[in-house]
Amino acid sequence: MSGVVVVGQVGRDLVLTVAELPAEGGSADVLGRQELLGGKGANQAVACRQLGAEVALVGVVGTDSAGAEVLAQAAADGIDVGAVVRRAGAPTALLVDLVGPRGVRRLLEDVDARMLLDAGDVRASRDLLRSADAVLVQLQQPGAAVTEALEAAAAGGAIVVADGAPADGAVRRRVLGTADVVRADTAETEALVGWAPQDVPGTVRAAESLLAEGPRVVALATGEGDVVAWPGGHVLLPHLGEDPVDPTGAGDSFVAALTVALLRGERPESAAWWAAAAAAEVVGSAGGRPDLDLDRLRESASRARR
Repeated sequence: MSGVVVVGQVGRDLVLTVAELPAEGGSADVLGRQELLGGKGANQAVACRQLGAEVALVGVVGTDSAGAEVLAQAAADGIDVGAVVRRAGAPTALLVDLVGPRGVRRLLEDVDARMLLDAGDVRASRDLLRSADAVLVQLQQPGAAVTEALEAAAAGGAIVVADGAPADGAVRRRVLGTADVVRADTAETEALVGWAPQDVPGTVRAAESLLAEGPRVVALATGEGDVVAWPGGHVLLPHLGEDPVDPTGAGDSFVAALTVALLRGERPESAAWWAAAAAAEVVGSAGGRPDLDLDRLRESASRARR
């Protein structure tokens, strides 16, 4: 299977499940607790690996014990962590996922700026990025790091997948001129196109406007599901699965499955259903860590299309 490099966040996930989210001044007993490898980059890397790709991760952790623990877990998941930077002076990122009933959650993020990638970190991984078949770049990272990753990935001929929306207009132009695939949630879509789609037809128009700037596949979230568009066509993917437990990580597995499907030669519409099926599996349990299986995913995607 092809090689994937994920450029993005690595950290610890603390997942706490409660019967009800407490009101102001209140408290709640914790019914379940998980401490996991997490962060968007790590979640995407794990999902790609579970779907059969060889995966390397480019990110930053601290020199603390938490950094050592998450790297050990990533390595145990079969992920190459040789390009993950150990940065002294700040704690490894911590993300607290407070999960209540009926799919309601609260997310707390303790991410020191030193736990973000800089241009030098990415430049040190340039050979790795140039040799990849696909590179997933999270646009929540600083613009200089994003630009370095995009340039290296494009130079090597990789499928370049951009997830999110950069704050800087110049980086946005570079993303749309370089990326093969762009994925954004509703807030990120507004940042990318400069206006907020109000419905599915509006989201389709937004996707088409982004396609005109360079990407060959655009995936945008809406309140009714996800629109995936490509030159000459699009599909609306409803939210799959019943009684979602926690939306954390759904977008990460969506991006990973979309990427792996495209690497395997699936057409955009088929790849889109893989992505929707992967997201549905993740929301069925608390926490953002995926538990994907390639054969099961194919079957779920095929069943959903009928």
